[in-house]
Amino acid sequence: MTRADRRTSLPARLAAGALTAVLASLLVAGGSIVAAGAMGVWPIGATASVAAPSPSPTDPVSPRRSSSPVASPPPAAAPTPTATPTPISPAAETCDGDTVLTVWAHPDDDIIFANPMISDALAAGQCVRSLFVTAGDAGRGLGYAKEREQGIINAYDHMRGAVGAWDSSLVTLDAGLRVERRTPQGDPRVSVLFAHLPDGNITDGGFDATGHQTLSKLLDGGIGTISPIDGGPAVDRSHLSAALAEFAAALHPVRTLTHVPRGSAYASGDHPDHSVVGTLVRDSVGHDAAAAPGILYFIGYPSQDLPRTLDGAILDAKVETYRLYSQHDDVVRCADREACLKTRRFGEWLRRSYPLAEADLRLS
Repeated sequence: MTRADRRTSLPARLAAGALTAVLASLLVAGGSIVAAGAMGVWPIGATASVAAPSPSPTDPVSPRRSSSPVASPPPAAAPTPTATPTPISPAAETCDGDTVLTVWAHPDDDIIFANPMISDALAAGQCVRSLFVTAGDAGRGLGYAKEREQGIINAYDHMRGAVGAWDSSLVTLDAGLRVERRTPQGDPRVSVLFAHLPDGNITDGGFDATGHQTLSKLLDGGIGTISPIDGGPAVDRSHLSAALAEFAAALHPVRTLTHVPRGSAYASGDHPDHSVVGTLVRDSVGHDAAAAPGILYFIGYPSQDLPRTLDGAILDAKVETYRLYSQHDDVVRCADREACLKTRRFGEWLRRSYPLAEADLRLS
């Protein structure tokens, strides 16, 4: 458009604007609210609109107004629910390979009855998590129990082939059982855990110092709860069983090692704490193949009446592991291989190891 065209069309545009204003005022006066624009006049929000003039062919940017209502946008899709992650148990520990879970009544049961299987697992690169249910205190207090624990640490240092500092932490499981977890610095393959429940005594009567509390009485209903000797929270049988199940579910062991349970022909003459722990493990996780496949039950004291199974270098390594432990247990301390093998009963137990599968237990 030239400057002359713009000058010529100015009056016409002013006249059109005046006409639009007049129409708008008339429509408002008649009771209808309208909107006026350069391209036409139509009611705001009306369902039937006044037709707008067709756009001029010379005005390509003039849009055609539609008489149809504007479509509403589709409703937003409901958000997909986010699955709540399963809480991680405090019992969980990371492992780059397979895990072996071992559960024992006293510190030293593992290295006496289950070796060389534990040392073999470590040599194969597997992780080993060993839980000791009682303090093995023999009624002598926490000091003696702590000495035995240091002996266990020395034994595991020998089996893992390294010596160094160990970290310690108190861990309260979701089931309510509190344990002390000891782990060698820089070696996450190994952990030993101490629940510090009172030793039940070979007589199964307990000790004066711990109020004659025993695992047998807890299992049989003679007492409702049992209290750790380190002042930790008391637990009942359901808490203890749930704790064992929690360990198995959190660690996903490929193998679980423990004592022969009650009712087995091989439990007669064993320490009562041994058979109770075996029973608790069997009842808590023994029937859950997904949580703890391949449970092996080790014959305890009665193994001395069975044929010897170990000799040579395997026996030497086992005895040395035990000797290092014994330096912190003044009841069984032995100076060398020969002295350890001459220790009454212990020498015979060291020469043997008898793991049993479920089918081998000869349950009554």
